[in-house]
Amino acid sequence: MIDIDTDSQVKATAKFVRMSPIKVRRVLDQIRGRSYREALIMLEFMPYKACEPILKVLRSAVANAEHNNGLDPVSLYISEAYADQGPVLKRFRPRAQGRAYQIRKPTCHIAIAVAPGTEA
Repeated sequence: MIDIDTDSQVKATAKFVRMSPIKVRRVLDQIRGRSYREALIMLEFMPYKACEPILKVLRSAVANAEHNNGLDPVSLYISEAYADQGPVLKRFRPRAQGRAYQIRKPTCHIAIAVAPGTEA
């Protein structure tokens, strides 16, 4: 495993993404600890809708690392990747006999951190 140095990590976040954090974590678990190139390829071909916002955040984190810290994208790997629960939008659906059925529309906050690692 690659040693994580918290000083050299570069982060990016996406907040209030209209998607369940459980569905997003399923994808994040697959790319955590992988190199940037490997993660890009995996996200391109995974059949989940959660890949789209994750790919956007990953590209943002790498752009931050490249522009702000002068790091080479080839040497980067995903050191942290997590999805926290955001606020839940509550909507109501009319049902039979005057009742109302609650619909919960979850949101999540996606955070990805990349760090320079050695080529293995």
